[in-house]
Amino acid sequence: MRRARGARALRTTRKTSIVVRDARASLDALGIALGLEAMRMVEEGVAAPADIDRAMELGYRHPMGPLKLTDLVGLDVRLESPAICSAAMANRYAPPQLLIDMVAAGDLGKKSGGIL
Repeated sequence: MRRARGARALRTTRKTSIVVRDARASLDALGIALGLEAMRMVEEGVAAPADIDRAMELGYRHPMGPLKLTDLVGLDVRLESPAICSAAMANRYAPPQLLIDMVAAGDLGKKSGGIL
C-alpha cells in the first residue's frame, strides 16, 4: 500500500523510483567509497581534484564528480559518513562472491556475451 502511494506521488513530481531492501548504508556505501577514494587520489598526488571530477563526469557520465559532491554536502558529512556506515563497509573491497562465481563460470561481461 505504501509503495503504491509513493509511486503515485513520484509520478506527479516526475521523479523515478527505485526499490531497495532496507539495509544499513546500502546505496550510501557506493557514494562514500567513491568520495573517499577520490580524496585519497588527491592526497597521493595521482591527479588534481578538477581532473578527478572531470574524469568521472566524462568517463562515467556522473552529473557531478565525487569531489564536487563532497564539497556540496560538506566535508564534515563526508568525514562522519564512513563512521556511521562502518559496519556495512567492513571488508567492502574484497570481491563479492557473485563476481567470483561469474568469472569462474566464464561470464566476463559484454566481452563474453553476458550481462550482469
